[in-house]
Amino acid sequence: MKYKQCVAACVITMLSCASSPAFSATETTGQSEILLQTETSWKLPAKPLDIVYSLDGKLVFILTNQSQVLVYKADGSLLNKIDVAKGVSSIDIAPRGEKLYLINQKDNSFTVLSIDFVVSIDTTGSPFLGKENAPVTIAVFTDFE
Repeated sequence: MKYKQCVAACVITMLSCASSPAFSATETTGQSEILLQTETSWKLPAKPLDIVYSLDGKLVFILTNQSQVLVYKADGSLLNKIDVAKGVSSIDIAPRGEKLYLINQKDNSFTVLSIDFVVSIDTTGSPFLGKENAPVTIAVFTDFE
């Protein structure tokens, strides 16, 4: 008796899965439907040639025909402009985002740029030792073992 109930439950489950949209067959035309929705759109100051995102999705690097790499935050705000040699036609980024790779078709060269972001920290009112305007370097090590 339990065997028949199990078979009946399996048949019902298979029929319900087969009729769900996730398991339905494509139309006879062989094309499936694709839904697109624009999430964001930016107006750029120059013609874009190539684009690369940092792996964390926080930064966007856009190479333009004006020999510049525009660095944007993911929300579309411009952080900085990096001047590059004329002829740079392609860019890529290292997995950790610490290097930017440039291909120059004009002079057949490959260039690696090291990326470091300088951040100003407001220390007004904080206690200090030494000169008030002394430069400070903070090193962050993320490869602890």
